Amino acid sequence: MRYSIIILLLLGIVACSKPNPTPSFEKKLIESGLSEEELQDKILGMLVGSAIGDAMGAPTEMWPREMIQSKYGFVQKLDSMTRKASPEGTWLPNLPAGGTTDDTRWKVLTAEFLQTQGPEQLEPKAFAQLIVDQHSFYFEEYSKIDPNDSLLKGKALLKVEWLQEWAKVSQPYITNNLNGYADSLGKFYGGEMVCAGLLYGAALGSYFPGNPKNAYEETYKLSLYDLGYAKDLTALSAAMTAAGMEKGANADSLLASLKVDPKQYVESRLVGRTANRIIWEAQSIANEAKSLDSLGNQMDPESPALKFAYSQLDARIQDMPFHAGEIFLQTLTAMLYTDFDFMNTLIFLTNYGRDNDTTAALAGAILGAYYGFEALPEKEKQQVMIVNKKLLGIDLLETSRSLSNHLSGK
Repeated sequence: MRYSIIILLLLGIVACSKPNPTPSFEKKLIESGLSEEELQDKILGMLVGSAIGDAMGAPTEMWPREMIQSKYGFVQKLDSMTRKASPEGTWLPNLPAGGTTDDTRWKVLTAEFLQTQGPEQLEPKAFAQLIVDQHSFYFEEYSKIDPNDSLLKGKALLKVEWLQEWAKVSQPYITNNLNGYADSLGKFYGGEMVCAGLLYGAALGSYFPGNPKNAYEETYKLSLYDLGYAKDLTALSAAMTAAGMEKGANADSLLASLKVDPKQYVESRLVGRTANRIIWEAQSIANEAKSLDSLGNQMDPESPALKFAYSQLDARIQDMPFHAGEIFLQTLTAMLYTDFDFMNTLIFLTNYGRDNDTTAALAGAILGAYYGFEALPEKEKQQVMIVNKKLLGIDLLETSRSLSNHLSGK
């Protein structure tokens, strides 16, 4: 009897010393309310939704609205493109419908980074190191090519130049060279407040399904290439994505995530939170525009509602089309104007012009995560998956599987 009691006590001690039987990855999944299948569906939705938006805007990226209308009419579907290859654009010229730019590449690269991370906190230096390593890999590839092979040299140079500005910022950050980091960040793409983190923020948000506050905080840490309130906007894009990935999420969930402000931007003296002004402007434009539509044809190119919304956005453009504030305002206005309808949001943004592949890719990522892959339009989602895999070497399905498996603790 005495020995039995001792054994039971020992077993009790061992049991108490065991780690929590619910791993953190599993805990995250439980808290989101998603099954493993639903998680993958939403991650794939984020990636493919972004790619659809990217592909819709890619043929007319940076074009004025009049030029879009002259060449393509009112864009409502994927189109082939006539454009040269470029570092931030397409890496192959004249891609067929479904071809994508750096907006898709950034989300895939970010998904690869996330697969190296633990369940709770992300490592900013690891993200910076990934960019340095990727840039070094591209440069090594370039240096090995025969100098006389101008065609191959030109193709390889596109990849080097894509990450060139990013690597300049990453290197001093990794080594804790504060002066060097501040100097390189101040010169990043000419010192403009470009939409750097908005290219990958939604992908980071997908790592925190149903937890917009966590998504905001961790994404803010990785907004290494953003200046000023662009850091706040990048983090908000992640918060919206995370909110949309919660089981049972609705439009109110997405809007509520915009109130997340753990860095207390709202307390900024004299100015307050710039993001709040942008959010208010988007709501105001969308509401007033929709009030002009009494016939239910707000997506008609001749609709007074659509023309009003476009004119209000025109009045608020920045010096650069890829300014973070401009990108966020256009993206949010489109989602609100269309009541978060996936395709209509992308149609709104593509036809508006400016940096329309980035705005449509950002909206597509957020709404793709919200609706999930299965709910996305069949023709468009299959087209971008095929073209990206066969011509660009980007396997969106495999990327989603790998990331969702990692998040599921497999």
